Amino acid sequence: MPTEFDDWFVREVLVHERALALFLQRSWPHRDEWHDLRQEVYARVYEAAGRVRPDAPKAFLFATARHLMTDRLRRSRVVSIEPVGDFESSNVYLIDEVSPERWTGTRQALKRVVEALDRLPDRCREVVWLRRVEELPQKDVARQLGISEKTVEKHLAKGMRLIADHLYGGDAVPALEGRRARPVTDEDDGHGRQQTD
Repeated sequence: MPTEFDDWFVREVLVHERALALFLQRSWPHRDEWHDLRQEVYARVYEAAGRVRPDAPKAFLFATARHLMTDRLRRSRVVSIEPVGDFESSNVYLIDEVSPERWTGTRQALKRVVEALDRLPDRCREVVWLRRVEELPQKDVARQLGISEKTVEKHLAKGMRLIADHLYGGDAVPALEGRRARPVTDEDDGHGRQQTD
């Protein structure tokens, strides 16, 4: 006899069966595994929701599907793993410990960072990328881009400020697409004011 939880599962999760099937077909290359994947997704969602019902069942369902595909890809690779001792001290987070809600939240945060980077002026974006992502020393960035180290500092400060404004100030900072930003030079501070050393 169906319980109230079973009714919830049918109403909130199974109703997305067609969308889930299409998602798996687009995302998973092995068509002979689509049915098994879908069933395992349902089993995981049913088990997790039996403990705590998700606030957004559809998002939870698709996050669980992505998580499951990631698990399968990871297991399909044959990798030699050396024991590292204490996992806590090495700051290693196992994928199995990340909930679908956390996974989705992290993806959304990453998307906002990418949007913020895309809004930066070209040279500013290059400097931020080389210094913060590729972790090149300031001297190497200056040499690679053909600018002074002082200009690298200015572009980096401006870029980090614009990224912070985008991330923490909403969309208050207009997109710079389609506009030519005034280049920062060694003689000014990046705001059109002359430097007074």
